[in-house]
Amino acid sequence: MLELQDAFARKFHYLRLSVTDVCNFRCQYCLPDGYRPDGRKTFLTLDEIRHITQAFATMGTNKVRITGGEPSMRRDFTDIIEAVASTPGIRKVATTTNGYRMAERVADWRSAGLDAINVSLDSLDPRMFHQITGQNRFHEVMAGIEAAFAAGFEQVKVNTVLMRGLNDGELGQFLAWIKSNPIQLRFIELMQTGEMDQLFERHHVRGAAIKEKLLESGWQQRVRAHNDGPAEVFWHPDYVGEIGLIMPYAQDFCASCNRLRVSALGKLHLCLFGEYGVELRDLLQHKGQQAALQRRLREALADKKATHFLHQGQSGMTPHLASIGG
Repeated sequence: MLELQDAFARKFHYLRLSVTDVCNFRCQYCLPDGYRPDGRKTFLTLDEIRHITQAFATMGTNKVRITGGEPSMRRDFTDIIEAVASTPGIRKVATTTNGYRMAERVADWRSAGLDAINVSLDSLDPRMFHQITGQNRFHEVMAGIEAAFAAGFEQVKVNTVLMRGLNDGELGQFLAWIKSNPIQLRFIELMQTGEMDQLFERHHVRGAAIKEKLLESGWQQRVRAHNDGPAEVFWHPDYVGEIGLIMPYAQDFCASCNRLRVSALGKLHLCLFGEYGVELRDLLQHKGQQAALQRRLREALADKKATHFLHQGQSGMTPHLASIGG
């Protein structure tokens, strides 16, 4: 098997597959003005999703995270989960969601083959949640998390963008929440984008400072698995839950890169923070194109850079912080 490997000997066992750009939340750090539909866009079909998943699986990918936008906005979301989960070679299927449909549908997702779930939750205060997300759905999201446990998920990962002056004062509440609950609480460091420089200056909290506090308080870092996402994960003997830190500005953030992204329009993105995309959709139309598709994937990896350019203020196609929270 010819694995996906770049010029820096990094292997890619993890695919982040976007199935829609649509989102119904208006998070301050992502889509403060809400999603603006483009009638010209047609997102990947179920068959195209099958073809891309099969190609990656035959080249060593064993984990797929289904993302958006908000992936559950697709009416065929459960069918997408089933199609990905039934692909030979795929051992883990995850999704990242804002949680608003979880309470009623997460059991179906579990039955379809979903193994892991990340929920975006930026505050434990309903009023602050509303302020950050533009949606008064805090209690629905919390009910969805409970429903996930009832459906058989042993752990739920919760993505929180920590922002100074908004929710950074809730760190104690979050820690109390995970003390007796099997939740991996993942703090995502706010990124600077060209459109949100002022937001970054007002609200940025350094992930390194949080890491320092955790280590001083007896938290210990876990060893990463080969198909883990970008979080540094910490555990504490007095806590059932865990803490993850996603720090894209950390010096070695890209050294362990193991993931590629395919957009909802069928483009391969070699870096979650890059704008350039390699067109794949013309090779997703029938099974006979698999060899050509695999060849294009291998050739594209020759252009993957050693690191991102966030320190130069280039965040590429990823102003949506939930998309890095795998």
